[in-house]
Amino acid sequence: MEKKTIIADTEGQRLDRYLAEKLQMTRASVQKLIKDGLVTIDGQKTKPGHTIRQGQAIEITIPEPEPQVLVPEPIGIDILYMDDFLVVVNKPPGLVVYPAAGHRRGTLMNAIAYHAKKLATVGGPLRPGVMHRLDKDTSGVMVVALDDRAYYGLVEQFSQRTVKRHYITIVHGSLRQETGEIDLPIGRSRTHRKKFSTKTSSPKEARTLWQVLERFKDATMLKVVLKTGRTHQIRVHFSAMGHPVLGDCIYGRKTYIKFGKQKIRVPRQMLHAQSLGFVHPITGKKIHFETPLPEDMTDIIRLLRGIS
Repeated sequence: MEKKTIIADTEGQRLDRYLAEKLQMTRASVQKLIKDGLVTIDGQKTKPGHTIRQGQAIEITIPEPEPQVLVPEPIGIDILYMDDFLVVVNKPPGLVVYPAAGHRRGTLMNAIAYHAKKLATVGGPLRPGVMHRLDKDTSGVMVVALDDRAYYGLVEQFSQRTVKRHYITIVHGSLRQETGEIDLPIGRSRTHRKKFSTKTSSPKEARTLWQVLERFKDATMLKVVLKTGRTHQIRVHFSAMGHPVLGDCIYGRKTYIKFGKQKIRVPRQMLHAQSLGFVHPITGKKIHFETPLPEDMTDIIRLLRGIS
């Protein structure tokens, strides 16, 4: 463990903000240290929102970092295809792709490490072979390389945008047209560092094509094709258009459906990666995978049809 003592040289600032700047750490990391009792002010435990006073002695204990080891776990997953070079899975909603803060175990990569004979060595110790991912509450098909050559081959296809994929989503409200394109750059939000936005200081090209599949009362089911692959792209784009993904509590907050006098909770963002197609990076064969909508989405569709 490493111990540091800082004498506050300012007045009236939040403790977590002050330490994040002084220690060059994220606020979330600093807040965890404080909540774990590893930060004291004049010898007393404190809270992240404490207002510091000039001259106070702030003592910080920084624990040794946890070893970066991917632990195989016998988690059942829906494997659509696997050979010595790659694995294609149908990820269920609620499953994190790889270990990170707050999710050290129980991820898709822990499961793949158990089911696969070997893993790629590139991509990072906790995310070997991962060149794209789905959000925790997004379901559907994704590919992970099990071999370094396969990894670099797939990275090239994603960067050249030759990978074919489409999503099914349900958004709030009714879109006027039957098809359309959203062409709005996306980048890190200016106000919330964990969110992405079309209002950003670091814009990157982002294009989303959509087609109406079915209309409901106050909701629309769409087929969506990504022309670029920005983080949270579908969720950010439709939120910016005033039609957030149903159930998205971060970009939309439309988390329930009115059914008579009842409010039916939408369990998660209604977004499913339905298909994925690419050229096998080793054999050169074109391969394509398609997955059905998961039960929680079909339940919501059934409800929407009943009230439309």
